[in-house]
Order: sequence, then structure tokens, then C-alpha cells
Amino acid sequence: MTELNTIILTFSTEEQQKFISYLTKKNKRNDTKNVALFKLLLKKEQNSNTICKTLYGSQKKDAYHALRKRLYESLIDFTANQSLQEENSTDMQIIKYILAAKSFLQQKHFKIAYKILDKAEKLAKAHDLFPFLNEIYNTQIQFAHAYPLVDIDSLSLKLKNNQKNSLLEDELNIVYAKIKKTLNSISYQAKVLDFQTILNNTLKAHKINLNDIISFKALYQLVTISSISAFITKDYLKIEPFLISNYHSILTNKNTEKQGYYHIQILYAIANTLFRNKKFKESLFYLELMLQQMLLHKKKYYSIFKLKHLLLKALNANYNNQQDHAIEILEPIIDNKHQDTEGLLDIHLSLIVFHFQKNNFKKAHNLLSKFKHSDQWYKEKAGIEWVIKKNLVEILLHIESQNINLAESKFRSFKRSYYSYLKSIKQDRVITYLGLVEMYYKNPKQVTSEAFKNKVENAFDWLETHKEDIFVISFYSWLKSKMNNEGLYKATLQLITQAQKELNNT
Repeated sequence: MTELNTIILTFSTEEQQKFISYLTKKNKRNDTKNVALFKLLLKKEQNSNTICKTLYGSQKKDAYHALRKRLYESLIDFTANQSLQEENSTDMQIIKYILAAKSFLQQKHFKIAYKILDKAEKLAKAHDLFPFLNEIYNTQIQFAHAYPLVDIDSLSLKLKNNQKNSLLEDELNIVYAKIKKTLNSISYQAKVLDFQTILNNTLKAHKINLNDIISFKALYQLVTISSISAFITKDYLKIEPFLISNYHSILTNKNTEKQGYYHIQILYAIANTLFRNKKFKESLFYLELMLQQMLLHKKKYYSIFKLKHLLLKALNANYNNQQDHAIEILEPIIDNKHQDTEGLLDIHLSLIVFHFQKNNFKKAHNLLSKFKHSDQWYKEKAGIEWVIKKNLVEILLHIESQNINLAESKFRSFKRSYYSYLKSIKQDRVITYLGLVEMYYKNPKQVTSEAFKNKVENAFDWLETHKEDIFVISFYSWLKSKMNNEGLYKATLQLITQAQKELNNT
């Protein structure tokens, strides 16, 4: 997909209409083809050669590429103008106050100037705009000698505290970037890293205390760092209190509307953590709050977060004994185009699992057959953990469908590709699990024997069920269903119920 198509894909229906109006007003000639090109690109299914012929009647490639370039520039201009109109009214008001105050200071109307600067300070403090506060305090100090009512010591203290907050936000931004890069190395490049040590050392090096929450954006970054830690360690129970307690501090922040993007991200992080902890009712509560935020400001962020919201809603339904509802949520969007490739892949794989758990193996195979790319491609788009899950599901699906030769071939390929990596990150229990799976498909009758059950019991260092990752439970449930000769979905829900009972008793 080209950059031009990617930008167009982000536009809502309302933004599409606004952009067409923008182009129409901008066009000075009636024969300009930019509106026609935009409408053709919206249809998505046509390729460049077809569009070029539609526009020009023949393959005028130079003219077509020049037209695409002009449309691309218009898209950037339109997006920038929209952002200026929507985003920074507060920033612009503060800038106006500062400029007006400086003008009055130069004219020696000090009383008027300082009143205006006080207004600017209140507005900047309400929105945690530290650079503006720095400019305001420095301006007030600069002219303090000419206005006796000013307390220079008080202003100096304000300036120092603001500089401290500004520096802390800058440092946190650096830490956030480094930690996200580390996660990328772990998830997408399959590098073996001690994440927790890196996190602690990075925070220490930048003198960041996780209790220092100074802005909405900063809280989002702290939440993201904590969520990354949980993703690596699979210990979502540990971060749940931190996320929820600090979310309530957001509600008192006067700048929640301005930073709606971060608000939605935090709500998603909380909802996802609660889902991973098998607290489905609570997760759905925060998902509803997330949806409310997505619908604000003319659905400005709706398209960005739509896939994440629907997937998490479906996962909650599936593991809360509402499997048909979960499938109904995802089926309509399975073939949709979206800039969030990773989100689409997650939805695709989840739907395969839902049908697998429902014993609808034919449908699951049909969906699986749509994965046309190599593991390397998927690793770059969705991360190595996603690729490992996809391979495990494929092996189990071939076994269920009695495609034993295919299962055996896939098993050998997986062993060559991922066993050394799994050992290096100390995930030997995946290897142990697959060893038990291999024993089953080579001799299915033994799986219900006491000897096999004892082997399973002694194979793992078992965690309490409520501490176990919900997706790990899903894979183990398949083995459990074979040992107890029961349905997969029933076995899965039994373990989920057991985890919830343990949580209620802790």
C-alpha cells in the first residue's frame, strides 16, 4: 500500500466530504482531475493502471504520477489545516496573551501586562504546558525590577519548579522511547533481552520515579511502560492496581478533553489488563468508557481504535461463555482494510481460535488458508509471539482434522525455527507442551490413561490458575479436553471459572 492510499484510508466519511470540498475550492480549472482520482482511490479495489485509463483514456503514466503527487501534497495540507483548526486553540490563546503582555511591557503599562500574564499562567498550568509557563515566568522576572508589586523570589521558585517538571517530562519521553524500542527488539526482532533489568536501569539512569505523574501524557507513558512489563512477564495482576488507581487521577485532570488520544489509550490498557486477569465485567465497563471517548469530537479517534476495541470486546465475550456473540462481533470486519495491520491479524487469528473452540474446524481451516505470507513477514508485522501462537493453532487444527502428516511436518518446522528461541527466553514449557501434543497425535488412546495424566501433572511448574495467562490456559485446555474426553470450549470455561473463584478468594 502506498503512502497516498494509507493516508486516504485514515479519513472518516465526514473527512472525505470535507476534503472533496477543499479540493473543489482550491481548483482553479474545471478540468483538474484530483477529485476524480480521490474518489477512485476510495473504491480501493482498482489498481493504478485501471485508474490511469479511467482518468485519461490511455496509459499516460507521467501525467498520472504527477496528479498523484499533487493529490498527496493536498492531503498533507488539508490534514495540517484540520489539525490547526481542531487542536491548539488553547496554545494559540496563551501565545496571544504573551505577545500582548510583551507589547504592554514595552510600553510600560506594567499593571495591564502582568494581569494578562497571570491569565496566561492559569491557562498554561491547567493544561500542563511547561514551555509556555517557562516563557511566562521568565518574562515576569525580566520586568520585575520595573514593577514593585512583583515578588521575584516567588517567581524564581515557580520557574525552578516548572523547569523541574519540564525536565521530568522530557526525561520520561526519552525513557518511553527507549523502552518501546526495547519491546520492539523483543517482540518483532526476537532478540533475547532481560527486559525488567533494562527497564529498571533506564528509569534509574534518567532519575525517573514511577510515582511522579505530572501530566496526562506522562501518565499514559507510565501506563504504557507498566503494560510492557506485564506483556513480557505475563504478570498482569501486578500492574492492575497501578493502572486503575492512577486512572482516577486522570479524571481530575482539567486537560482530559485536549488529550483524548492518551485518555483512550489508558482506558484500553486498563480494559486489556482486566481481561487478561479474567475480570470480564470490569473489562467491559472500561471498554464502554473507551467507546464513549472514541465517539467524542466528531469520532476523531474512532477509526484509529476501532479494531482494538472490537477485538477486546469479542475476547471478553468468548471467554465469558458468549462465543456466538464473539464471532458475530468479528465476522463483519474480518475482510476490512485498515492501516492497523497488526490489529487485523489479531482479529483474524482470534476468529480462527473461536471457530476452533467451537469445533468448527472447516471454517477455522478456511480462515487459516488466508494467511499467505511467510512467518518472517508476519513476525515483522505482528511480532514473534503472534507467529508462535499462529503456528501452535495450526498444528492443533491439523491434528483435530486428522491431517497427521501436515501436523508432523508443521511440528518439525516449528521445532527447527523456534525451539532455540523459546529456550533462550526460558519458555521451555512451550516445548514441553508440544512434546505432550506429539505423544497424543502419535498415540491418541494413551491420553486418557492415568500414566499420561501423571506425566502432564509432573511436566510443568504449575501456577495457580488465576495467575496463569488466559491464552496459555486456552492452549492447555485443548490437552485437558483430550485427557477428560470433553469439549474444548467447555474445558476452557471450566478453567476460567476456576481462576475467577481463586481471584475471589484472594
